[in-house]
Amino acid sequence: MYDTNSVKKKMGDAVERFKTEMTKVRTGRAHPDMLAGIKVEVYGQYLPLNQVANVTIADATMLVITPFDPANIAHIAVAIRADQALGLNPTDDGRIVRVPIPSLTEERRKEIVKNASGKVEEAKIGIRNAREDGRKEMKNLELAEDVKKRGEKEIDDLTKDYTSQVERLFAEKEAEIMKI
Repeated sequence: MYDTNSVKKKMGDAVERFKTEMTKVRTGRAHPDMLAGIKVEVYGQYLPLNQVANVTIADATMLVITPFDPANIAHIAVAIRADQALGLNPTDDGRIVRVPIPSLTEERRKEIVKNASGKVEEAKIGIRNAREDGRKEMKNLELAEDVKKRGEKEIDDLTKDYTSQVERLFAEKEAEIMKI
C-alpha cells in the first residue's frame, strides 16, 4: 500500500499558507496581521515590522504601533505608506504610530476579493503540485497495478478535500470582506 502522508503534509502546508495569506487581507476592521508583510528599513537592513515594534488594536478602525526604538518611527510610517496594496496612511506623534483603517467602498471591496481570489489559485496550484509529486513518487515504486490505482484514487480524494477546504475558507473571507 502507498503511504500518502507526504502528500497530505504538502497539501496541508498549501492550505496553511493560504490561511496565513488570508489573515493579511484587509476586511475593513483593524487586525495586526494586516501589517504582517511590511518590511521596515532599520539599521541598514530590512526587518519585519513585528521585529521592530509592537502592533496592537486601539479599536475596530485603528492600529497602534509602538516601536522598540523611537528613532524608527519615521521608517515605520514610510514602510506602511509604501505598501500601496494596503492603502493606509499612518500618522505619528513622536512616540507611537497610529494607522487609521478607512472604511471600504464597494469598489475597493470587490478589488480586494479579486486579489484574494489570486491567492486561492496559488493554493490550488500548490495542492495540484503535491498531487503530481505523489503520483510521480508512486509510479517510481514497484507496486501492483491495483495498489497504484487505489493510491491514485486516494490522492485524488485528498486533492478534492483540500481544494474544498481552500474554497470554503475563501467563501468565508469573501463574506467577511463584502459585509458592511
